[in-house]
Amino acid sequence: MNVGSAFAPLVRRLGCEPYEPVFRAMQEFTDRRDADTPDEIWLLEHRPVFTLGMNADPAHVLAPGDIPVVRVDRGGQVTYHGPGQLVIYPLLDLKRAGLGVRDLVTALERTVIQYVSRYGITADTRPKAPGVYVGDQKLASVGIRVRRGASYHGLSLNVQMDLEPFQRINPCGHEGLAVTQLSALGAPADVPRVAAEVVPDLLQMLSRNTHAQK
Repeated sequence: MNVGSAFAPLVRRLGCEPYEPVFRAMQEFTDRRDADTPDEIWLLEHRPVFTLGMNADPAHVLAPGDIPVVRVDRGGQVTYHGPGQLVIYPLLDLKRAGLGVRDLVTALERTVIQYVSRYGITADTRPKAPGVYVGDQKLASVGIRVRRGASYHGLSLNVQMDLEPFQRINPCGHEGLAVTQLSALGAPADVPRVAAEVVPDLLQMLSRNTHAQK
């Protein structure tokens, strides 16, 4: 993809998958790709798991119980993934597109903000705390890794899930941070529907950032 060309990555819908095999697959995809490898976006849900970023403090995992804890190579602290949460992994050649990490994070955040605004929900971001918030509650988390000029990991958007596991951690390293989801805000509560509606917004945001680099 040349800078300024149509942004049309392959979109894969993977269903509900355990975390670690997908994590390893992202790493392998990134390590194997070359200048001609098409970009991909993976859409999925995960079985219950807590993930800790590279420099995350394990003390933020308060009481994991029977939910596994996995150390990963993204930035950020601890978060939870589980059924009912839409996870979006953009596997993009950022160098080829002329995009920086900040461009990608901003595109992911703005995608959620634009999407929920259609349902009358006002969301925003916070300085030094990536993600999307509705009032004092976190709706979506963002964590990215860039290696060999390409991105993996990405965005998790709470749709309709059991939020109790978030009480077992300090979400994103913030003690007492409240978490919300689309179903509690009057937005669609079906993950496949949300995925279908969000992806066009994400492609638009990424194309806008890509074209801005010209």
